[in-house]
Amino acid sequence: MTLGEKIRHLRRTEGALRGLGREMTQLEVVHAIRRELGKGISQSYLSQIESGARPHLTQTSRTLLARFFKVHPGYLVEDPEGFHTELTSELRTLEDSLDTWLGSGAEQFRGDPELSQALERIAGHSDSRQALVLLGAILETPLLAERLLQVLRPGGEASTRGNRPGGREEP
Repeated sequence: MTLGEKIRHLRRTEGALRGLGREMTQLEVVHAIRRELGKGISQSYLSQIESGARPHLTQTSRTLLARFFKVHPGYLVEDPEGFHTELTSELRTLEDSLDTWLGSGAEQFRGDPELSQALERIAGHSDSRQALVLLGAILETPLLAERLLQVLRPGGEASTRGNRPGGREEP
């Protein structure tokens, strides 16, 4: 993301946070900085930054804009080529491990096609971790699992073998 795109994004966000229902104009930002921080930058300078005519900020301007928009000054630089804004963390690796584990469980329980297919569906979901967390929340809610099964399989067997309401196993 370019520095100009970041500033435009911050103007949109700031406008929403201030209840304007629209982005703040460059002039509104300039006036608000002067009013709230006692220092200023010109509207033409802000325009040059956003248009890309000025791809870098002075340290003073960066600090002033960072204080106004309440972001880290390091955010107000142009992203290097190839930089990705999506989350890349150990969570994706954890998700891959979870999917592998679920796939292995599906294979292990091939003798129970319904369970095996359910595990395969969860492993194939775009966010299998969230799917399992949701399943846990459903089971925490008394009788919700049974009611959902009745809706999803009207007239059919609820397939809650060995489970009591609330998801607790019978002895």
